[in-house]
Amino acid sequence: MSWTGLLKGCLIANETTYPAFIGPSFRPPYHTTAAPHQLTCYTECVEMELGAVERNNRHDEANNETPPAPAAATATSLPQAELTRTRKFKLSSAAFCFFNAGVNDGALGALIPYILDEYLISTAWMAIPYGVGFVGWLAIAVFGGYIRMKTGTGGVLLIGAFLQFAAQLLRFWVPPFSLFSVTFFLVALGQALQDSQANTFVAGLKNAHRYLGLIHGCYAIGGLVGPLMAAAIASNLDGQWAAFYFVPLGIGAVNLALCLYAFRDEVRMPSRFAAGSEGQQAGEQRHSTTALVELRATLKLRPVWLLSVFFFLYLGAAITIGGWVVEFLVEVRDGNLSNIAYIASAFYGGLAAGRFLLAEPTFRLGEWRTFLAYVVVALALEIVFWQVANVAVDAVMVSFIGFLLGPAFATGVSVGSQLIPSELQASGLAMIFVVAQAGGAIFPAITGVIASRAGVGTLQPIVVGLLAATVVSWALVPNPRRKIA
Repeated sequence: MSWTGLLKGCLIANETTYPAFIGPSFRPPYHTTAAPHQLTCYTECVEMELGAVERNNRHDEANNETPPAPAAATATSLPQAELTRTRKFKLSSAAFCFFNAGVNDGALGALIPYILDEYLISTAWMAIPYGVGFVGWLAIAVFGGYIRMKTGTGGVLLIGAFLQFAAQLLRFWVPPFSLFSVTFFLVALGQALQDSQANTFVAGLKNAHRYLGLIHGCYAIGGLVGPLMAAAIASNLDGQWAAFYFVPLGIGAVNLALCLYAFRDEVRMPSRFAAGSEGQQAGEQRHSTTALVELRATLKLRPVWLLSVFFFLYLGAAITIGGWVVEFLVEVRDGNLSNIAYIASAFYGGLAAGRFLLAEPTFRLGEWRTFLAYVVVALALEIVFWQVANVAVDAVMVSFIGFLLGPAFATGVSVGSQLIPSELQASGLAMIFVVAQAGGAIFPAITGVIASRAGVGTLQPIVVGLLAATVVSWALVPNPRRKIA
């Protein structure tokens, strides 16, 4: 049976009730009126189709038409693995991946005024780096599954680390703006590869909510360190703002070394066949077909899309705040650039504190409802930021906004791991993150274009609107605790 036939069969079955051939072991661990049995059916489709792909490509089983018995499918989190010594090294490497990304992302907000002066461009031109960054994330959303199947988790992490390291090599000598923009594409490719695999690995650990808070807290620490170092270097070395990129270059080298050491046992070397041989063509076709089946099954999961919309709006708001708050305070609040540049660190400092301090209470009080309260309060504080024209008050407000938004990624991934079938979590998280990065690229870019015409003061109504939409989008995400029988 073709994959289209399998999927159609599942869709027909889902329009009524559980198919007759699905026994109790295939039922999800919770019961609702709609979503759970759909998730179960999609999972079985993927397992059956993946098994068919493997059988069709094994020469010794070419004539075997008996399908394997599918394993029990669930829509719950990955198997909870104990934190052994080996996994501790891997957890440390995953955390450093996020720290590396945070340093890179956090520094941009502090450097934007210097970039505008260096290249003699308006704020609208900053849409280009953000835009090409999104293209990088989109490329990995399409081809990431294929790369993972060819190289393994360790290979994906190594490729991601190398791409980010290569991007920093092109930055510190102040390249032309076109090449400088291309480096954002390389960084996005690297971050997309590393983030999805690191999140999937950590989501499979016992007490995953704590470790998800840890790795995303490391991102926020990087976001705190990045602007501080960027502001210090740019303000003290006249005209040498790009010298900051020696810092992420060194951090990127450490990231590459850690991934190579910690995940060396999960690097899969592609099979070596003679160019154009039948074996190579069969292998390529098998990986391509499997990746396509996985992607299509992922796109049919409602929780993936709901979480994607949430992260699209959330990350759009967060990166818009972190990226444009310095320019806003300089232009609208008449702040001094050498002092104001450090306020970007206040936002990321709040993010770091929130991710470390709020992960456990958020989990214990109920992740869904507690984070909903956080976002509502953050929206209220953003309105205060907008209406009170005082730099000191603004600095306090932006740090508290960061604090309340801090648990977003850890909470979202934790909730997602309970709503997405385990065998689709890698592709599901990759999909969610690419849509999130779309928000992180599109909204700061739109803000730059609008600011070039109507002034940077338009930042505040944009952010207020984004946070209000974030509240609504999170309210639409299913609460896993309500699904427990």
